[in-house]
Amino acid sequence: MILKMELQGTHIPDKILQNRNKRISEQHLLEEVQEIFKREQSKNDLILKNIAESIETESNSLKFDFLETSKIYHLSDIEKICIDYRLRFLNSSLFKAELPYEAISKIKHLEKIHETKLEGFKIMAPAKLFKLKNADDPLLFAPIGNQYYYLIHSWGKDLHPFRKLMMWPFKNLENFILLLLVVSFFLTTLVPEGMFSQKQTTTEFLVIFLFMFKWVAGLAIYFGFKKGKNFSEAIWRSKFYNA
Repeated sequence: MILKMELQGTHIPDKILQNRNKRISEQHLLEEVQEIFKREQSKNDLILKNIAESIETESNSLKFDFLETSKIYHLSDIEKICIDYRLRFLNSSLFKAELPYEAISKIKHLEKIHETKLEGFKIMAPAKLFKLKNADDPLLFAPIGNQYYYLIHSWGKDLHPFRKLMMWPFKNLENFILLLLVVSFFLTTLVPEGMFSQKQTTTEFLVIFLFMFKWVAGLAIYFGFKKGKNFSEAIWRSKFYNA
C-alpha cells in the first residue's frame, strides 16, 4: 500500500504574522501604532488651526521643481472666474463648511515634499459657504508670491451648468441694464394692442416700453437696495454678506 502524502502550501499571512510576533508583542505593537496616530492627528490639528486662523502672508516657500503648472493661477484668473460665476475668494478663516480630509492630506503632502509650513490659505466658493459679516464648489489655494496662487484641493459638487448664464446679469451694471431692457420689452409685448387705442403705433409702443422700463428698473433698484446687493465685479473679495 502506497501512502500518498500531500504537501501543505505555505500561507504567507500566517508566516508574516509569526515573524511579527517573534519581533514584537501585540501590546507593544498597539502602543507604537497609537503613537503614530497621535503624531498624525497632531499634524492634522496644526493644519486645521492654520486654516482656521489664516495668517496673512503673500507667499510660501515652495520648491519650483515640485510645482504642477496646471495648479498655478494668477489673481486675475481667479478674479475673472469669481465674477463670471458670482463666487468669493476669501481667507480660509471665514470658511464655515467642513474641510474634507483629502484637503488636509494634500497639505501634509505638499509640506513634506516642499519642506515648509503652508500659511495664508484662501478659498474660492459661493458666499453661502463663508461666515460673512452682515452690514456648490470650494477651492483651496495657498499664495506663492507676486499675486500667484497654488491650487491645493477642490471638493464638493460641481456648480450648476447654467450658473455662469444665470449670474451674467449680476456681473456688472451694463449687463443688468440690458436684462432690464429685455424684460421690459417682453412685458411691453404682452400689453393688449387695443388697451390705449384701436391700433397701436410705434410711438405708442415706445412710450409703453419706456414706462415699463421705469417700472421694472424701479422694482429692481428698490429690492437691490433693500437687500444691500452689489455686482459681482465689486464683491468677489468682499467679507460682507449683504453685498
